[in-house]
Amino acid sequence: MITEDETVPKKKNTLIPMVGAVVLLSLVGGGGGWLTGKLIAPAPKPAEVAAAAPAAEGGHGAAAENAAALPNLLELAPILTNIGYPAENLIRLQVGLVFDGPPDPALAETVNQNIMTYLRTLSLQQLQGPRGFTYLKGDIQEIASLRSQGRVTKVLIRTFVVE
Repeated sequence: MITEDETVPKKKNTLIPMVGAVVLLSLVGGGGGWLTGKLIAPAPKPAEVAAAAPAAEGGHGAAAENAAALPNLLELAPILTNIGYPAENLIRLQVGLVFDGPPDPALAETVNQNIMTYLRTLSLQQLQGPRGFTYLKGDIQEIASLRSQGRVTKVLIRTFVVE
């Protein structure tokens, strides 16, 4: 039996200090993340901001700049085809060819058809990961160079999607 002299100790309310600690730790973590971000990625230079502005306005400015920078660039029509295995997977690829002289549209169309034929022989496992993409780009570069007898100096991959 408990008498009046014996008192049961009351529990202290720990909710308020716990909320305060969570808020304080969140502020310290956020501030540390902000500081680390500022140290790792410095602010862009004014020239970089000006160069990025046309691309942000509609995306067409960047394509026009690339065409001006590479006058021998010829954009090919997008390729949409299924891959070899599994046959239900599709690949969409759009490339641009840089010629060593004036672009030849007939030759570019032949290269585009050869690339599509090559894509139909690939398996999904061959395309996975960064290594698969690197091999694909090298193979496409080789196809373009061989088919054009060295007239295509570079292949630029514009879009690459596997569904």
